[in-house]
Amino acid sequence: MADIEALLSLEQIDRDIFRGIHAPSILARTFGGQVAGQALRSAIETVPAQMQVHSLHGYFLRPGNPDADTVFLVDRIRDGRSFCTRRVNGVQNGEAIFSMSASFQITGQEGIEHADEMPPAPAPESVPSPREDPNASEESRGLIQEWNTWDIRIVSQDVTEPYQRRASHQQVWFKHIGRLPDDQNIHTSALAYMSDMTLLTSARVGHPGVDTQVASLDHAMWFLRPFRADEWLLYDQTSPSAGEGRALTAGRIFALDGTLVAVVIQEGLHRFRE
Repeated sequence: MADIEALLSLEQIDRDIFRGIHAPSILARTFGGQVAGQALRSAIETVPAQMQVHSLHGYFLRPGNPDADTVFLVDRIRDGRSFCTRRVNGVQNGEAIFSMSASFQITGQEGIEHADEMPPAPAPESVPSPREDPNASEESRGLIQEWNTWDIRIVSQDVTEPYQRRASHQQVWFKHIGRLPDDQNIHTSALAYMSDMTLLTSARVGHPGVDTQVASLDHAMWFLRPFRADEWLLYDQTSPSAGEGRALTAGRIFALDGTLVAVVIQEGLHRFRE
Protein backbone atom coordinates (compact mmCIF):
# COMPACT_ATOMS: atom_id res chain seq x y z
CA MET A 1 0.00 0.00 0.00
CA ALA A 2 1.26 3.50 -0.84
CA ASP A 3 2.23 5.93 1.90
CA ILE A 4 -0.87 7.73 3.17
CA GLU A 5 0.44 11.15 2.10
CA ALA A 6 0.94 9.89 -1.45
CA LEU A 7 -2.43 8.15 -1.45
CA LEU A 8 -4.20 11.34 -0.37
CA SER A 9 -2.37 13.59 -2.81
CA LEU A 10 -4.58 14.67 -5.70
CA GLU A 11 -4.13 15.81 -9.26
CA GLN A 12 -6.28 18.88 -9.93
CA ILE A 13 -7.85 18.49 -13.37
CA ASP A 14 -10.10 21.55 -13.23
CA ARG A 15 -11.39 24.00 -10.60
CA ASP A 16 -13.52 21.40 -8.79
CA ILE A 17 -12.35 18.17 -10.43
CA PHE A 18 -9.60 16.01 -8.92
CA ARG A 19 -8.02 12.63 -9.59
CA GLY A 20 -6.98 10.29 -6.80
CA ILE A 21 -4.36 7.63 -7.44
CA HIS A 22 -4.82 3.92 -6.95
CA ALA A 23 -2.32 1.80 -5.05
CA PRO A 24 -1.28 -1.87 -5.25
CA SER A 25 -3.86 -3.89 -3.35
CA ILE A 26 -4.76 -7.47 -2.53
CA LEU A 27 -8.44 -6.50 -2.31
CA ALA A 28 -10.96 -7.44 -5.00
CA ARG A 29 -12.48 -3.95 -4.94
CA THR A 30 -11.27 -0.50 -3.99
CA PHE A 31 -10.96 -0.10 -0.22
CA GLY A 32 -13.88 2.08 0.88
CA GLY A 33 -11.71 4.14 3.21
CA GLN A 34 -9.47 5.07 0.31
CA VAL A 35 -12.40 6.47 -1.67
CA ALA A 36 -13.74 8.29 1.41
CA GLY A 37 -10.36 9.76 2.31
CA GLN A 38 -9.68 10.97 -1.22
CA ALA A 39 -13.21 12.37 -1.54
CA LEU A 40 -12.77 14.30 1.70
CA ARG A 41 -9.40 15.57 0.55
CA SER A 42 -11.04 16.80 -2.68
CA ALA A 43 -13.65 18.72 -0.68
CA ILE A 44 -10.98 20.21 1.58
CA GLU A 45 -9.20 21.61 -1.48
CA THR A 46 -12.26 23.80 -2.22
CA VAL A 47 -12.87 25.37 1.21
CA PRO A 48 -11.13 28.30 2.96
CA ALA A 49 -8.14 27.41 5.13
CA GLN A 50 -9.90 28.54 8.34
CA MET A 51 -12.61 25.90 7.83
CA GLN A 52 -12.24 22.38 9.23
CA VAL A 53 -14.45 19.41 8.39
CA HIS A 54 -16.77 18.36 11.23
CA SER A 55 -18.89 15.70 9.51
CA LEU A 56 -19.24 13.59 6.41
CA HIS A 57 -21.95 11.28 5.12
CA GLY A 58 -21.14 8.90 2.29
CA TYR A 59 -22.74 6.11 0.25
CA PHE A 60 -20.84 3.34 -1.48
CA LEU A 61 -22.77 2.95 -4.73
CA ARG A 62 -20.73 0.46 -6.76
CA PRO A 63 -17.63 -1.66 -6.18
CA GLY A 64 -14.55 0.27 -7.26
CA ASN A 65 -11.80 -1.14 -9.45
CA PRO A 66 -8.65 -1.25 -7.26
CA ASP A 67 -6.46 -1.04 -10.39
CA ALA A 68 -7.98 2.25 -11.60
CA ASP A 69 -7.77 5.87 -10.45
CA THR A 70 -10.91 7.63 -9.23
CA VAL A 71 -12.04 11.07 -10.41
CA PHE A 72 -13.78 13.28 -7.83
CA LEU A 73 -16.32 15.93 -8.84
CA VAL A 74 -16.96 18.56 -6.15
CA ASP A 75 -20.15 20.64 -5.93
CA ARG A 76 -19.97 23.80 -3.82
CA ILE A 77 -23.40 23.51 -2.21
CA ARG A 78 -23.13 26.37 0.29
CA ASP A 79 -20.54 28.89 1.49
CA GLY A 80 -21.58 30.62 4.71
CA ARG A 81 -19.75 32.68 7.29
CA SER A 82 -19.52 29.86 9.85
CA PHE A 83 -20.30 26.72 7.83
CA CYS A 84 -19.88 25.50 4.29
CA THR A 85 -21.06 22.33 2.57
CA ARG A 86 -19.63 20.27 -0.27
CA ARG A 87 -20.97 17.31 -2.22
CA VAL A 88 -18.47 14.96 -3.87
CA ASN A 89 -19.02 12.16 -6.37
CA GLY A 90 -16.26 9.63 -6.98
CA VAL A 91 -16.36 8.32 -10.55
CA GLN A 92 -14.71 5.42 -12.36
CA ASN A 93 -15.35 4.60 -16.02
CA GLY A 94 -18.16 7.17 -16.18
CA GLU A 95 -20.10 5.73 -13.23
CA ALA A 96 -20.38 7.01 -9.67
CA ILE A 97 -18.93 4.56 -7.15
CA PHE A 98 -19.18 6.85 -4.11
CA SER A 99 -21.22 9.91 -3.12
CA MET A 100 -20.45 12.08 -0.11
CA SER A 101 -21.63 15.26 1.58
CA ALA A 102 -19.23 17.02 3.94
CA SER A 103 -19.79 19.99 6.24
CA PHE A 104 -17.07 22.38 7.37
CA GLN A 105 -17.05 24.87 10.25
CA ILE A 106 -14.85 27.85 10.97
CA THR A 107 -12.49 27.05 13.84
CA GLY A 108 -12.57 28.69 17.25
CA GLN A 109 -16.30 28.50 17.99
CA GLU A 110 -17.40 28.32 21.65
CA GLY A 111 -20.29 26.47 23.33
CA ILE A 112 -21.08 23.76 25.87
CA GLU A 113 -18.52 20.97 26.22
CA HIS A 114 -18.66 17.34 27.35
CA ALA A 115 -17.47 13.96 26.06
CA ASP A 116 -17.69 10.25 26.84
CA GLU A 117 -14.78 8.80 28.79
CA MET A 118 -12.57 6.26 27.07
CA PRO A 119 -13.62 2.72 28.05
CA PRO A 120 -11.17 0.33 29.68
CA ALA A 121 -8.68 -1.06 27.18
CA PRO A 122 -5.24 -2.65 27.40
CA ALA A 123 -2.32 -0.37 26.54
CA PRO A 124 -1.49 -0.57 22.82
CA GLU A 125 2.05 -1.80 23.46
CA SER A 126 0.65 -4.69 25.50
CA VAL A 127 -1.41 -5.92 22.54
CA PRO A 128 0.71 -8.25 20.37
CA SER A 129 1.55 -6.85 16.96
CA PRO A 130 0.60 -9.24 14.14
CA ARG A 131 4.04 -8.51 12.70
CA GLU A 132 5.63 -10.24 15.68
CA ASP A 133 2.93 -12.65 16.84
CA PRO A 134 3.32 -16.16 15.37
CA ASN A 135 -0.24 -16.92 16.50
CA ALA A 136 -1.77 -13.91 14.72
CA SER A 137 -5.07 -14.64 13.00
CA GLU A 138 -5.45 -14.72 9.24
CA GLU A 139 -7.43 -11.47 9.48
CA SER A 140 -4.62 -9.73 11.37
CA ARG A 141 -2.01 -10.94 8.90
CA GLY A 142 -4.17 -9.62 6.07
CA LEU A 143 -4.31 -6.22 7.77
CA ILE A 144 -0.55 -5.79 7.87
CA GLN A 145 -0.23 -7.00 4.29
CA GLU A 146 -2.74 -4.49 2.91
CA TRP A 147 -2.05 -1.62 5.36
CA ASN A 148 1.69 -2.05 5.84
CA THR A 149 2.29 1.63 6.68
CA TRP A 150 0.00 1.32 9.72
CA ASP A 151 0.42 -0.39 13.07
CA ILE A 152 -2.92 -2.15 13.66
CA ARG A 153 -3.56 -4.25 16.75
CA ILE A 154 -6.90 -5.98 17.37
CA VAL A 155 -7.53 -6.50 21.07
CA SER A 156 -8.29 -10.13 21.92
CA GLN A 157 -11.82 -10.83 23.08
CA ASP A 158 -10.25 -12.57 26.09
CA VAL A 159 -9.12 -9.21 27.49
CA THR A 160 -11.89 -6.97 26.13
CA GLU A 161 -14.27 -5.80 28.84
CA PRO A 162 -17.74 -6.29 27.32
CA TYR A 163 -20.46 -3.69 27.54
CA GLN A 164 -23.65 -4.72 29.32
CA ARG A 165 -26.63 -5.16 26.98
CA ARG A 166 -24.48 -4.74 23.87
CA ALA A 167 -24.61 -7.47 21.24
CA SER A 168 -21.08 -7.01 19.92
CA HIS A 169 -17.91 -5.24 21.04
CA GLN A 170 -14.43 -5.00 19.53
CA GLN A 171 -11.42 -2.77 20.20
CA VAL A 172 -8.59 -1.92 17.82
CA TRP A 173 -5.50 0.20 18.41
CA PHE A 174 -3.92 1.79 15.35
CA LYS A 175 -1.54 4.54 14.26
CA HIS A 176 0.40 5.53 11.16
CA ILE A 177 3.99 4.31 11.14
CA GLY A 178 6.22 7.34 10.66
CA ARG A 179 5.68 11.01 11.38
CA LEU A 180 3.07 12.89 9.34
CA PRO A 181 3.02 16.65 8.69
CA ASP A 182 1.40 18.91 11.27
CA ASP A 183 -1.42 19.84 8.85
CA GLN A 184 -4.63 18.74 10.62
CA ASN A 185 -6.26 18.11 7.23
CA ILE A 186 -3.76 15.32 6.58
CA HIS A 187 -4.66 13.65 9.87
CA THR A 188 -8.40 14.13 9.30
CA SER A 189 -8.26 12.61 5.81
CA ALA A 190 -6.07 9.79 7.09
CA LEU A 191 -8.63 9.01 9.81
CA ALA A 192 -11.45 9.03 7.24
CA TYR A 193 -9.34 6.52 5.31
CA MET A 194 -8.78 4.26 8.31
CA SER A 195 -12.30 4.57 9.73
CA ASP A 196 -13.50 1.92 7.27
CA MET A 197 -10.88 -0.53 8.54
CA THR A 198 -12.24 -3.41 10.73
CA LEU A 199 -15.48 -1.62 11.67
CA LEU A 200 -17.86 -3.89 9.75
CA THR A 201 -16.09 -7.02 10.98
CA SER A 202 -17.00 -6.04 14.55
CA ALA A 203 -20.49 -7.35 13.76
CA ARG A 204 -19.05 -10.87 13.52
CA VAL A 205 -17.75 -10.86 17.09
CA GLY A 206 -21.03 -12.31 18.32
CA HIS A 207 -21.00 -14.97 15.59
CA PRO A 208 -17.64 -16.74 15.88
CA GLY A 209 -16.83 -19.05 12.99
CA VAL A 210 -19.57 -17.66 10.74
CA ASP A 211 -18.32 -16.53 7.32
CA THR A 212 -20.20 -13.69 5.65
CA GLN A 213 -19.87 -11.60 2.52
CA VAL A 214 -19.03 -8.09 3.72
CA ALA A 215 -19.28 -4.77 1.89
CA SER A 216 -19.76 -1.17 3.06
CA LEU A 217 -23.07 0.48 2.16
CA ASP A 218 -22.95 3.85 3.89
CA HIS A 219 -20.60 5.69 6.19
CA ALA A 220 -21.05 8.69 8.47
CA MET A 221 -18.35 10.35 10.52
CA TRP A 222 -18.10 13.25 12.96
CA PHE A 223 -14.75 14.88 13.76
CA LEU A 224 -14.92 16.26 17.30
CA ARG A 225 -11.44 17.38 18.40
CA PRO A 226 -7.92 17.70 16.94
CA PHE A 227 -5.76 14.57 16.94
CA ARG A 228 -2.78 12.97 15.23
CA ALA A 229 -3.11 9.85 13.09
CA ASP A 230 0.56 9.02 13.74
CA GLU A 231 -0.13 8.58 17.46
CA TRP A 232 -2.08 5.72 19.05
CA LEU A 233 -5.86 5.84 18.56
CA LEU A 234 -8.34 3.43 20.14
CA TYR A 235 -11.19 2.37 17.84
CA ASP A 236 -13.93 1.17 20.21
CA GLN A 237 -16.50 -0.63 18.05
CA THR A 238 -19.98 -2.04 18.61
CA SER A 239 -22.72 -3.49 16.42
CA PRO A 240 -26.20 -2.58 17.72
CA SER A 241 -28.06 -4.71 15.18
CA ALA A 242 -27.74 -7.17 12.32
CA GLY A 243 -30.51 -8.56 10.15
CA GLU A 244 -31.87 -8.77 6.60
CA GLY A 245 -28.31 -9.37 5.37
CA ARG A 246 -27.10 -6.04 6.79
CA ALA A 247 -25.25 -5.01 9.95
CA LEU A 248 -25.14 -1.62 11.64
CA THR A 249 -21.86 -0.76 13.34
CA ALA A 250 -20.66 2.17 15.42
CA GLY A 251 -17.23 3.28 16.50
CA ARG A 252 -15.82 5.85 18.92
CA ILE A 253 -12.21 6.89 18.36
CA PHE A 254 -10.13 8.02 21.34
CA ALA A 255 -6.63 9.47 21.58
CA LEU A 256 -4.20 7.76 23.94
CA ASP A 257 -4.88 10.39 26.63
CA GLY A 258 -8.59 9.45 26.59
CA THR A 259 -9.85 12.34 24.45
CA LEU A 260 -12.82 11.43 22.25
CA VAL A 261 -11.80 12.67 18.78
CA ALA A 262 -14.31 11.12 16.35
CA VAL A 263 -17.46 9.01 16.04
CA VAL A 264 -18.29 6.72 13.11
CA ILE A 265 -21.53 4.98 12.09
CA GLN A 266 -21.50 2.47 9.24
CA GLU A 267 -23.93 0.02 7.69
CA GLY A 268 -22.79 -2.81 5.48
CA LEU A 269 -23.70 -6.12 3.94
CA HIS A 270 -23.28 -9.19 6.09
CA ARG A 271 -24.82 -11.94 3.95
CA PHE A 272 -24.20 -15.66 4.14
CA ARG A 273 -22.01 -16.78 1.26
CA GLU A 274 -23.80 -18.83 -1.35
